[in-house]
Amino acid sequence: MNNKYLFKKYEFADEATAQAKIDALPSSTDEDGNTFPTHRHSVVKLGRLWTEQPTYDENGDVLTPGVQADNYSLDVLWRKAELLDENGDVVFPDGWVAAEVQYDENTWSGVNGAHTFMGWTFGS
Repeated sequence: MNNKYLFKKYEFADEATAQAKIDALPSSTDEDGNTFPTHRHSVVKLGRLWTEQPTYDENGDVLTPGVQADNYSLDVLWRKAELLDENGDVVFPDGWVAAEVQYDENTWSGVNGAHTFMGWTFGS
């Protein structure tokens, strides 16, 4: 297990809510008014994942449209050092813990779900 990073998965009500949480992470603004992250966490926007995959014929035409989840998904590879408080405890930014997804072997296609960071297993 790597002690420098924490791999977590999240679900938010919609893209705007997810983006607000990302935007609330540490950032700065340059002299031209451009905002850029100052944190070193890796955030991947997965969007609304398929709960039932669409099917297609040999020409690529949709046979069944499939079903997408109601929630908007993100994966984050947190840099643990940036989350530590003065006592050395991990403290996630406001609103992230409530949105964390737990592994469900009955519904996930694999231990990493729809995405992983290269070389990482979810929960490591």
